[in-house]
Amino acid sequence: MRMRRKKNLDERIASAGDYLIIGKNESLDFNDAPNENHLLDCSEIYKKEQELCLEIGCGKGQFACTFAKENPDKNILCIERNRNVMILVVDKARAEGLENIMFLCITAEYIPSYIKKHSVKEIYLNFSCPFPKNRHKAHRLTNPKFLEIYKEILQDDGVICQKTDNMHFFEYSIEAFSSCGFRLENVSLDLHNSSFEGNIITEYEQKFLDKEQPIYRLEARVNH
Repeated sequence: MRMRRKKNLDERIASAGDYLIIGKNESLDFNDAPNENHLLDCSEIYKKEQELCLEIGCGKGQFACTFAKENPDKNILCIERNRNVMILVVDKARAEGLENIMFLCITAEYIPSYIKKHSVKEIYLNFSCPFPKNRHKAHRLTNPKFLEIYKEILQDDGVICQKTDNMHFFEYSIEAFSSCGFRLENVSLDLHNSSFEGNIITEYEQKFLDKEQPIYRLEARVNH
């Protein structure tokens, strides 16, 4: 079900400049992005210069805000295209007084226009839309076109962490990472019955746990 438009959304967005950066374009075409250049200067948008982490598709922000609180020595930039959802996370971050979190409202195709090359330590893909129909696979956040973008912005020792409840999407992702030169680590077919520690449970994740559905997780690093 589509979320109802928030009351006074435009006014709330306009007054959220302390946490929110609104992108210049919302195209879903990879070919449009190279024509745009809006590279962010992290020294200007964060109070401290620290390792930069991305969450692509932050939803209502449970992961992002928890991550920021648990990792004060890291900065996290949360990317979300839905302004109606984004304003909820901004309000949450402000209420909790978080200083190491910022939000960027763009489509993921435009990441190269905003994020500098080799500037990101960690990328988090939490329960991304699987786009199950084959004709929509270019929009999957582990499609090779996106993986090439991640290669550009990741540091040499950077890592991508993916979680999903969708087995077919997970299988697709494993094949895509492998074919694009990534090394897979800590692959789990049932995260919550594994020995992995430090997991931050998202809103979606809790719903799947309540239904006793397995959560799939992996880490991917670029082979050098």
